[in-house]
Amino acid sequence: MSHTLSCLLYSQDADLVRRIKAFLSALAQIRHVSVANRLDAVLQQSGPAILLLDLRAKEARELLEQIQNGWPEILIIALGTPRSEPLREAEQSDIYAAEDLQVDRRSLQALVSRGFEYLRVLQENRELREQSMSPALLEPPQVHALADRRESSIPLLRFPRVFRRFDNVEALLASVVEGVADASGIGRVGIFSKIRQGDRYRLRAGLRCLPETSEIEYSERDPLVRWFELHAHLISRSTLTQTLDQKHRTLMRRALDTFGAEVIVPLHTRGNIIGWLFFGHRITGQRFDYSDLEGLMLLAENVSTILENALLYEEVTVQKTLAETLLTSIPPGIVATDEEAMVRWFNPTAERILGITAADALNQPIEAAGSRLATFLRETLESQENLPAQHWIDPNTRRSLVVETRRLVDKKTPLGAVAVVHDLTAEDSLRQKQDLVDRAAFWTDLAASMSHEIRNPLVAIKTFAQLLPERFDDADFRKDFNEIVVQEIDRLDKIITQINNFAHPSELVMKPIDVRSSVKKAIELARTRMKKNGVVSIDTTLPNDLPKVLGDEIALTEAFAHLVANAAEATSGRTKPHITLAAKQIREGKHASGVIVTVKDNGKGISADLKEKIFSPFCTTKARGMGLGLPIVKRTIFDHNGRVDIDSNPSGTSVSIMLPANPNGH
Repeated sequence: MSHTLSCLLYSQDADLVRRIKAFLSALAQIRHVSVANRLDAVLQQSGPAILLLDLRAKEARELLEQIQNGWPEILIIALGTPRSEPLREAEQSDIYAAEDLQVDRRSLQALVSRGFEYLRVLQENRELREQSMSPALLEPPQVHALADRRESSIPLLRFPRVFRRFDNVEALLASVVEGVADASGIGRVGIFSKIRQGDRYRLRAGLRCLPETSEIEYSERDPLVRWFELHAHLISRSTLTQTLDQKHRTLMRRALDTFGAEVIVPLHTRGNIIGWLFFGHRITGQRFDYSDLEGLMLLAENVSTILENALLYEEVTVQKTLAETLLTSIPPGIVATDEEAMVRWFNPTAERILGITAADALNQPIEAAGSRLATFLRETLESQENLPAQHWIDPNTRRSLVVETRRLVDKKTPLGAVAVVHDLTAEDSLRQKQDLVDRAAFWTDLAASMSHEIRNPLVAIKTFAQLLPERFDDADFRKDFNEIVVQEIDRLDKIITQINNFAHPSELVMKPIDVRSSVKKAIELARTRMKKNGVVSIDTTLPNDLPKVLGDEIALTEAFAHLVANAAEATSGRTKPHITLAAKQIREGKHASGVIVTVKDNGKGISADLKEKIFSPFCTTKARGMGLGLPIVKRTIFDHNGRVDIDSNPSGTSVSIMLPANPNGH
């Protein structure tokens, strides 16, 4: 098993620290030291390491000499100002390297990588020397008979078995550390753990730990964490000689040195490593024997259970807080009940919308929130299916409300029901204002369109009427007069009929119908209207498996006829005018949920400036016409709970009509 080598940085320059950490983050975790008198302690914890020494830092030149003399396994990379005296002295002092403070990323990474390789070779050589000098290490460790083991001198009964401070994991772990130290009589105790999945292991609580310990972090892939996962037993300085693998022994020794510890005990939960406890010397200075190590393992098992429970409690607390915050903050009102229709949740928005305080509604029958809401929620509790949303005016607040309800079920266990209350008062008020604006615009457009459409026939009638006294004896004139006046009067009557039909549509008679029948009749109706413009080729695709829709056949026939006639007019002027009319079913799972009817032409398309207005009344490009065809189509389809979609480009236009299937089937 490999072990990670350390990289230290001694500097008081925050910008340099950030830059070096960014440069070397992929190679090693950088431990920053800014105080000279702590550097020795960190070197003791780190073992073989690379030290990046900022020569501008306080006491840097004195530290350089001390480290060279006292720490032969530390490779020093001095960082200084080019051509400065400190950097020249460092270059001549036989250190590993001396570099410019502005060294680039690639050069520094290469330098540190070579340094790590050099340290690994030194470490392997030392391990081989130790192994050759200690042949006794190759002998299997002695196992003492159970009868010879004495009772542990660690008074475990003093360790509290129950900790109730689950509201704060950090405070709980601090209490655990104090309890462990008190029970074991050990001066230094610390606990490394991760709180959530993906966290790094770091010191969560400690007693008399080295100051630098709080800066150390371990990832889930760190060699120490992997070693605990593979071996699942404690590390003790007194039993290091029993470890046959020299690399493992080095890893364990370095971990003990890092924490200033004599024993490290892993913490397991659900087969995973959630952290570890480390122990320093006893207060009495007495060494740990085999029975003491067993006692520490028992302590660690208790701590694992406490930590696991605390983490589970915190996770539940976090989820509960998130849920409560969400329900409190979301715009709709939320009213939730249990299976007995007792109110269990009443968020602030519901208070504002319903005009009822949570104090008056909580833990009361749902009738406390209003009779209409109570009836809806009780129906939901009794129903096995989701009920459609309801819209009403609240009698107390006079607000316009839309309420949706759902059963609350955990797997198959019913828990109650929830009502989501939307306040549409502002939207309704805005809609009413918009209706007034639209109505004013409607009448303005109507007046402009009517004045144009009516003036033309009136001009013709007036002209013939003025000429009538002079040319009354002209038989041909009287004949033309009769034909044109009647024609123009018919035109006026047609305009009035169109406006009347648009303003007062016939009442729809809804029944299950085969949409193919409406489509076929629409084609024939459109053909009669297209006789003057010539016959256009129409290809139809009407499969037999279309579900029936709930609709008015006459209204749908008229709507489809409008679309076909519009498509025919759009293709006028084309060399080969062509219209395609196709229908297909929409499926949701195994059931047909609706029908789509598409009318497509190869005309010139709809101009960009008209795309947003084509469904508006009186929008037309025809020389003669009121522009009411598409608005009537849209209103008809809307009355059938359907949807109209238009896709247009210079190669043609496609209009799709979606109609829902009859909910009662065929």
